[in-house]
Amino acid sequence: MTLNLDLPVKHQSKSSFLIEIWLDSLTIFWGEWLDLRVRVKQIVASGMVSPLIYILAFGLGLGNSLPKPAVGDNYLEFILPGMIALSSMTICFAGTTFSICGDRLFSKTFEELLLLPIHPLSLYLGKVMAGVARGLLTSSSVIVIAILFTGKILSFLNPLFLALLVLNCAVFAGLGVLAGLSVQSIESVGLYNNFLIVPMSFLGGTFFDPTSLPPVFKVLVYALPLTYTSMGLRAAAYQPIADFPWSTLPILLLMALILAGIGGYQFSHQQD
Repeated sequence: MTLNLDLPVKHQSKSSFLIEIWLDSLTIFWGEWLDLRVRVKQIVASGMVSPLIYILAFGLGLGNSLPKPAVGDNYLEFILPGMIALSSMTICFAGTTFSICGDRLFSKTFEELLLLPIHPLSLYLGKVMAGVARGLLTSSSVIVIAILFTGKILSFLNPLFLALLVLNCAVFAGLGVLAGLSVQSIESVGLYNNFLIVPMSFLGGTFFDPTSLPPVFKVLVYALPLTYTSMGLRAAAYQPIADFPWSTLPILLLMALILAGIGGYQFSHQQD
């Protein structure tokens, strides 16, 4: 009997550890959600402004003078998936960064979070899950706009499209966590926004097809996670499944896992 009990105990210990990580992550997320739920309308409305401006200016304005793109019936349809990716990127990064900065630099409650008897990875995952929730809330409003403009409901609500959207939110919420843990002032957040988010908004394949670029520029564009999201969402919305760029899914997943490892390490060594 003793020999038969050894292996199950070891397996149970590993599985219980993973379950504990997950449950603790949900605890952190729930604390964030209690704050988010009273500001849902504000979060949704704030994330609609920039994409709506881009849609009106580029999709309806400039798009009327452009030829038919390789994907989509017109230029408006071409940029709509990119606008969804852009809105989720912006709110996931900014919302997560400012949430952590507020706790660290103003309310001074971040130290209490670090003292909780839970694994550092759970702290990271809980914050990322809150960022994903922000991104999905905002992008859902842009999805509604896209459906109203195109009438293509299943194009923007299929499982492949939503899976890419969640991965994109996880990547940029993770970047937001790392930025929030490292900045020493609110002004420093502007540097991340100016040198990372704003350039990625225009270079991440939201307004153009990355495959048509010269090789030199492809190196830069394909180093950006938003590029893979824009390409994947566009293909998931308009192209047959045989033409879908399947490499976008593992690339975004790998980025999210790398950020999780860095984030867990950062939380374990964070001193505030």
